[in-house]
Amino acid sequence: MRDFYPDQMRTRNWLFSRWRESASRYGFEEYSSSVVEQEELFVLKSGEEIVSQLFNFTDKGGRRVALRPEMTPTFARMIAAKGGALAKPLKWFSIAQCFRYERMSKGRKREHYQWNLDVVGVPEVTAEAELLAVALDALEGLGLSAKDVVVRISHRGLMGAVLEGLDIPQESWTGVLGVIDKRGKESDETLWKLMKAQDVPEPAIRDLFSMLDAKTFDPFYELLEARGLSTASVEELRTLFGYLEAYGIRDYCEFSPSIVRGLPYYTGIVFECFDREGKFRAVFGGGRYDNLLELFGAGPLPSAGLGFGDVVIQEILLEKGLLPGLSRRIDFFLVPFSEEERVAAFRTVQRLRKQGFYSDLMLNPKKLKGALREGARLRAKRVVLLLPDELKQDLLVLRDLESGQEERIPQERFLADPGHFLQDDSDGPSRKT
Repeated sequence: MRDFYPDQMRTRNWLFSRWRESASRYGFEEYSSSVVEQEELFVLKSGEEIVSQLFNFTDKGGRRVALRPEMTPTFARMIAAKGGALAKPLKWFSIAQCFRYERMSKGRKREHYQWNLDVVGVPEVTAEAELLAVALDALEGLGLSAKDVVVRISHRGLMGAVLEGLDIPQESWTGVLGVIDKRGKESDETLWKLMKAQDVPEPAIRDLFSMLDAKTFDPFYELLEARGLSTASVEELRTLFGYLEAYGIRDYCEFSPSIVRGLPYYTGIVFECFDREGKFRAVFGGGRYDNLLELFGAGPLPSAGLGFGDVVIQEILLEKGLLPGLSRRIDFFLVPFSEEERVAAFRTVQRLRKQGFYSDLMLNPKKLKGALREGARLRAKRVVLLLPDELKQDLLVLRDLESGQEERIPQERFLADPGHFLQDDSDGPSRKT
């Protein structure tokens, strides 16, 4: 579990603002819900094995509840609760705090925030294209490019058809897909042994590994066509990559048949985003889940979504030197010379705040030199000194801490247009708009 000190909160808010801005520009609406949810919702989606990973308890009413490990069951419950009253298609997003009791490792904590994006009511792969476009827009907004990250894309239906085409018994599919999902994380020798443990014949394992190394759709199309199996999954992938070209994000994406997303509820296109160097866990992942909402009573609704966590992306940005050095914003820091000038300081700072300027003041008595040091610590753009002799002439003293230059300005002239006195700042004008 994490504490967020003010400097860490600035970074977190900066990241969340990039997520929100991208989602909003792409037409997604934000939703939220309680962090405590019915335990049975997570069991319904993921099976009884999820219970060991939950922070769960019995509440005072005798109900089994849990801190949410993810947002999808809550999202499904909310959709189901409205029945058919929600106009489709819908595009929703949330930034949810999630909790999962599991072994911690690099990029994985027991608490994290996740940006969730979902499109409901669109059976076409336009939904997946839109999801990838908004996620990559956010990555670009964070300073990353196609040289830094790659999105690997496949199709659950494709792998199912391949397993059928290779005569691998259907009762072994779940286990085999789980092994395929480990590719890149375990050696091929280990995966070979795991495949054999699933009673997959060695010739089929050899052919399957050969297919997993393919970089184009052609070998899959040829296999499926030769065996008289549906080629719809290949056609969907080809269509999606055409859309990605139109979106201008094709350079980020590659066909990777070993991406299967271990969760069984995925029904179509699946994808995961990684750093190009392979140093970190997945940045985001998701895909199509056309049957999941029906489990929660929402009816058969074609759906696609993705989850994008805050931990891995910050690790990547930190390594690449892309995390900004954010400081609190103070436009004006007011310093009353003594207690006699404090009431005037209160009046002045309030007028600045009401005009939209970020303003603070020296709350405790301090000598002028110490007060100026405090203004420098806060990185105030301008210090406003309220000095007794100048106040008698209705003057304020503006000091630039970097240059040490001072300017005596009539109070009403200053308060009529405070932003004018910030316009030569390196950050540009700072005024309420």
